[in-house]
Amino acid sequence: MATVRPRPQVMRLSDAAAARIKELMARADRPIAAVRVGVKNGGCAGMEYTMEYVDQVGPTDEVVEDKGVKLLIDPKAVLFLLGTEMDWKAGKLSAQFVFNNPNQTSACGCGESVLLTPAKGEGAEAR
Repeated sequence: MATVRPRPQVMRLSDAAAARIKELMARADRPIAAVRVGVKNGGCAGMEYTMEYVDQVGPTDEVVEDKGVKLLIDPKAVLFLLGTEMDWKAGKLSAQFVFNNPNQTSACGCGESVLLTPAKGEGAEAR
């Protein structure tokens, strides 16, 4: 009989990111079921991270619950985001979500886009 390995959690949140998402969802003008995270083609480095509020879980969304926050991972982005930690950084001149992604191979100078490669190895085999 084959042994079933548990699926790895695609993403995790820092305490600061979880607190910021909870704050944003509490201030939203409509009920929010979760935040969907994905990637899209664009920018000078090739890809950009995306985030959006969603009213309901899609049938193909990967659901991640971490620190009391529900994230939905776009199924096309799972291999690009595997192992990523999302953080919230606030400084004197800017505040933004930051993706600490082991699949990121480079980024553009302005920080708006990244070059990502799909995850490989044991974590990706579970997909």
